[in-house]
Amino acid sequence: MPQRNVSRRAALLGATAGLAALPFAGNAALAQVVSPMAGEKVYIDPGHGGDDRGASANGVVEKNVTLDIAKRLREILDRHGYNVRMSRSTDITRSLSYRVNDANSWGASIFVSIHCNAGGGYGFESYRDDGAVSDRTVRLQNNVHARVIAWMNKDQSVTDRGKKAVGFYVVENTNMSAVLTENLFVDNVANANLLKSAAFRQDVALGHYHGINNFFN
Repeated sequence: MPQRNVSRRAALLGATAGLAALPFAGNAALAQVVSPMAGEKVYIDPGHGGDDRGASANGVVEKNVTLDIAKRLREILDRHGYNVRMSRSTDITRSLSYRVNDANSWGASIFVSIHCNAGGGYGFESYRDDGAVSDRTVRLQNNVHARVIAWMNKDQSVTDRGKKAVGFYVVENTNMSAVLTENLFVDNVANANLLKSAAFRQDVALGHYHGINNFFN
């Protein structure tokens, strides 16, 4: 789960401790979309990491889930000609200011922050900056949100909690259009069981890819 400008939002969801790097699935699905915009710069931000575990419950640790999904997404984007940078590619601590400054100095085209949720709910939701008035930012959220929920629903019916606008630090302080996704609740047993599945995490990554790809097209 992300932080607001001053305080950290309540603990969130996460992935199975020690997630194994499994072969990527879903290659056939990728063939449905022709690679678009070689050179577009996509900044992927796996939430939490290192000393910051994020939310944890039901054998799932958020920092592990977000990194696993992000690495799967990076692999897909790389194969389709995108220029990708990640705020972290291992289990290390990164401050919110580091993530924002790194994306801004790199000159990213878009910023995608991947999180899980906690707090007694269930389902998927996405966020953009509450001060964002750019049609481009709204379009990024619309595309990513629609594709992620669609790919999640390939595995099991997932509640769509909607598209929201909140002043989380990383989406408020980036210079480019940014979206933050909350991929299910770690403290919901059914949601946590989905997040423990490598096939489900691959579909979540594919949903993010198709949303990004649709946005640039």
